[in-house]
Amino acid sequence: MIKQFATIFFATLVLAANAQKEKAYNYIAQYKDIAIAEMQRSGVPASITLAQGILESAYGESDLCKQSNNHFGIKCKTEWTGEKVYHDDDIKNECFRSYQSAADSYKDHSNFLRTRDWYSFLFKLQPTDFEGWAKGLKKAGYAMEKDYPQKLMKVINDYNLNQYTLIALNKLPNPNETFAKNDKEEIYEDTTMAPELIIKISSKQLLENQRKNAEGVTDDSVIIINPNAIRKAIVDKKKSSYPDGIFTINHSKVIYAKEGTSLLSLAKQYDISLVKLLEFNDMSEEEILASDKLIFIEKKLTKGAVDFHVVIVNETLHDICQTEGVRLDKLAEYNGIKKTMQPASGEKIYLRSNAPASPKTIAMSVSQSNSVSTN
Repeated sequence: MIKQFATIFFATLVLAANAQKEKAYNYIAQYKDIAIAEMQRSGVPASITLAQGILESAYGESDLCKQSNNHFGIKCKTEWTGEKVYHDDDIKNECFRSYQSAADSYKDHSNFLRTRDWYSFLFKLQPTDFEGWAKGLKKAGYAMEKDYPQKLMKVINDYNLNQYTLIALNKLPNPNETFAKNDKEEIYEDTTMAPELIIKISSKQLLENQRKNAEGVTDDSVIIINPNAIRKAIVDKKKSSYPDGIFTINHSKVIYAKEGTSLLSLAKQYDISLVKLLEFNDMSEEEILASDKLIFIEKKLTKGAVDFHVVIVNETLHDICQTEGVRLDKLAEYNGIKKTMQPASGEKIYLRSNAPASPKTIAMSVSQSNSVSTN
């Protein structure tokens, strides 16, 4: 009888564990692309974002997540002007942020970490250092549980979430990507990255990794990368999903204005002269926005929230000054380049102090060959 009871108990545990794994894999499949895109935009490691999402939302099944798309348990705080929802947490009937979509929640999570000084030290860590990030989040007060770092690291290791950080580090394709032949095997090398982050992996190894992943084999010495996920991540740079209304980037007030918006109407709406609005955004005269853009409604700061920004493909110095909330002339000064120059993808743009060396820049020329040269 005892043996039969033990067998039933063990079988129940196995079923519960399998059900939990299925929930985790479903969550990862649904939100990994958002985490990858957010890492490329903000620098928050995709592995950390996914692990926090899994823990904070209970695999997307918590009441808070289902009712308000809040995947990270972020509370209202004083600056929140969006929709609100109330749940019992540390105290009864606490105010939590409510979002229109999961993408908005992920975006706000990244912004939450990027715009608060007490998290700034995290962005000095390597993005693959998930242990440092996990312990740092606890140190900075993100969660109260003593074992929060261990929980994050376990989720990352159990579901190999660091692979999505590696995928994000591949960024987007550029003309310098090379594909070499070796014994009829394709070798993928992303030359847009800093040398210490370059990944080389053969087609044979990709297939072997896929097989191991399918069979549930875990090997700490093997990086399991889904090539389909890589292709999907690099095909398009998705449009950013910023909150409606006023929010802050690097302690400066900003809005996300849609294509076709009149700058004059924005100036009137926020009681700013058009000249000042253009000055705040390092822009020349532009009556109607030709594309969606971040528009600051007060002067940007002279230093960024973190030390540097890693350039993605086709990103201009002006794009970076808006994304990071730093004045364009200071970025040019720190990095020893002209404001009109376009830095090459993978280069570091320093946001707080002078760069040790000027970044490589690219000169775009429109010709029959559509060539791109690197200076």
